[in-house]
Amino acid sequence: MNKNNGSSMTDFILLGFSDRPQLEHIISGVVFIFYIVTLVGNTTIILVSNLDSQLHTPMYFFLSNLSFLDLCYATSIIPQMLVNLWGPTKSITYGGCVLQFFFALDLGATECLLLAVMAYDRYAAVCQPLHYTVVMHPQLCQKMVLVAWLGGLGSALTVCSLTLKLPRCGHREVNNFICEMPALLKMACVYSKVIEVIVYALGVIFLLAPLSLILISYAIITQAVMKIKSTARWRKVLNTCGSHLTVVTLFYGTIIYMYMKPQNSTSEDEGKFLTLFYTIVTPTLNPLIYTLRNKDVKSAVKRILYVRKWSAKS
Repeated sequence: MNKNNGSSMTDFILLGFSDRPQLEHIISGVVFIFYIVTLVGNTTIILVSNLDSQLHTPMYFFLSNLSFLDLCYATSIIPQMLVNLWGPTKSITYGGCVLQFFFALDLGATECLLLAVMAYDRYAAVCQPLHYTVVMHPQLCQKMVLVAWLGGLGSALTVCSLTLKLPRCGHREVNNFICEMPALLKMACVYSKVIEVIVYALGVIFLLAPLSLILISYAIITQAVMKIKSTARWRKVLNTCGSHLTVVTLFYGTIIYMYMKPQNSTSEDEGKFLTLFYTIVTPTLNPLIYTLRNKDVKSAVKRILYVRKWSAKS
């Protein structure tokens, strides 16, 4: 297979598993199915959170932001990935690669901060239930989400500009499915200690610090849950907090393993499968985790469908 067919000298070549075309066919089918589930699941959460008045709470405001983020993240990566997996060429334009790289960094860093914000919301709901509406007032929620989005934007601009300035000495082959930082750093023909230090510093700010806040929040929540005597409220707390903890584990686990390790210590195939997991599987699982474990969302969907059905009949 000629990977360069139809591509110009300014394009990048996304290798993926091009040396194993049969595996690529299987992966493309799985990716397509996951993408459809991602679109349907996250769009459903956004619509339900906005249409049902009972879900106009801080938790679902943050959840709709997470779903919107996952939609943007998947759409910035998967369509181009499917084109390369299905088509004879594996190329992506320089501009397309830069945009893909930028949005992956921006949205990934934003999700790190947003998950920490959601943990604080659960802490306020469980540990300060009587003051919850006062503590988590709409203005504070909006400011926290704004800080998360702007923080992600700032980190992406910093890392993206530094990485793209590295000389590539004519190297055009990206040994991955997408244009992401570890693969682009391996293309450089020089070693940059500055970028490595900055990446680790940002990793502490956007990965380890938010994760520490999440763990502290849940340590306090655990203490509060142990004192709850109402079985119904105890189960509700476990359902909502359990969903968030599951998402945190899936997202932070793979991202920290991928970005906080020395780049040369991860094998090429291992890096590709990790990329597939946190770019495709995680955005798909997020809405499933929150809807399957959450009675409020399922009840809201039933109410909306009932109202639409009743309106159609009348």
